[in-house]
Amino acid sequence: MEQTLSIIKPDAVKKGVIGKIIDRFESNNLRIAAIKKLQLTQCDAQSFYAIHKDRPFFKDLVDFMISGPVVVMVLEGQNAVAKNRELMGATNPKEAAAGTIRADFADSIDANAVHGSDSLENAKNEIAFFFGTREIC
Repeated sequence: MEQTLSIIKPDAVKKGVIGKIIDRFESNNLRIAAIKKLQLTQCDAQSFYAIHKDRPFFKDLVDFMISGPVVVMVLEGQNAVAKNRELMGATNPKEAAAGTIRADFADSIDANAVHGSDSLENAKNEIAFFFGTREIC
């Protein structure tokens, strides 16, 4: 059983599609092991996305992620990392397969509705960034 981190980003929260996105996970055998809604600070966003700090889009990414509340979740299931990435679709919603979260709910490559861990190692680190062990059921 794998765990992965998912973030419903500010654009999707603002649209009111939290429940629709969660339904995609649960309908595809990804169980929510932890969930919370929060407002990231600039420091939070800079720390979480530190891997991108030297990229030209870093400032815009941080500004976007602090622009409104997010919903962070630990998803659990068979091949959870790959399953979540498949459900999300391509980063650019114009390239995302029909029926994926990004194809259905994202506006642009920047406002792309969701984040998901890209490996088991990153999932472990990202989950620890947002959740203590007692918060994961």
